Amino acid sequence: MQTTPVTYENLRDSIIAVPPLCRDADYRICKTENQKVVRHIEAGGVSSLLYGGNANLYHVRVSEFADLLNTLSEIAADNTLVVPSVGPAYGMMMDQADIIRDTKFPTVMVLPAEGVMTEQGLLRGFRHFVEAIGRPAVLYIKREGYISPQGAAKLVDDGLVSFIKYAIVRDDPSVDPFLTELVDCVDRKLIVSGIGEQPAIVHLKQFGITGFTSGCVCVAPGLSQQMLQALYADDLDKAESIRQTFLPLEDLRNEINPIRVLHQAVASAGIAQTGPQIPLLDEIDPARVDEIRDAASALMAAGK
Repeated sequence: MQTTPVTYENLRDSIIAVPPLCRDADYRICKTENQKVVRHIEAGGVSSLLYGGNANLYHVRVSEFADLLNTLSEIAADNTLVVPSVGPAYGMMMDQADIIRDTKFPTVMVLPAEGVMTEQGLLRGFRHFVEAIGRPAVLYIKREGYISPQGAAKLVDDGLVSFIKYAIVRDDPSVDPFLTELVDCVDRKLIVSGIGEQPAIVHLKQFGITGFTSGCVCVAPGLSQQMLQALYADDLDKAESIRQTFLPLEDLRNEINPIRVLHQAVASAGIAQTGPQIPLLDEIDPARVDEIRDAASALMAAGK
């Protein structure tokens, strides 16, 4: 895997894939199946991987975190950027900092906390984590009230942020006061669209931010990469056509659950055996598996 610091080129030149994490029947992390997912993604020209929500790292055991890091570092190609995640609880991420400090991952994403937190507390905790691991971290902005644009800018200005994953969902992504303010406070080269293909055209062309993350790229990596290149070439018709191709599977993710549907889709498309969901998530209703398989298979076929 890549061990040098994250660059603008990393964010610009490749989709950032956000894969599921494959486990065996006993919930153990399965190196063989995870490697199948990574090889499929890399074969499509994608060279950045972010293990976060889709990998359900919200509920990873601290006791298995070292094994997770070892697995991720071993299954990726030499030039592939791999970003694991920590948290979201402060105590958990500081314990994870002790484990990740001596690894060669160039950055780590801090999962966004819910509930018991304040913005000033977040700023302090984010700083503590970065100081503990000795390298900047990824700031994940997923909801209103988590951090303000000014708070994000403070972390960036203090050299604590490698990049920002922006993922606040809007009914109309072109109307986004938060993102409008954020791009005025923070260098747009450091901000990545974090909600897949659907808002990416608006985020990149209207707001001028850099690249995007995707879960469905795990099914059709080459197609998603083509969409990114079409955006840079200002071929908006091609980009929109590809965006529409991803829509059926994305609609199922939005309707049922983004993490669980992607987990099932990767397995149903025959890419790898993703295994069971660890609690506190449950499995997909068997009555919905066929439509997920059909959508995943169609998307995979479109990408060939």
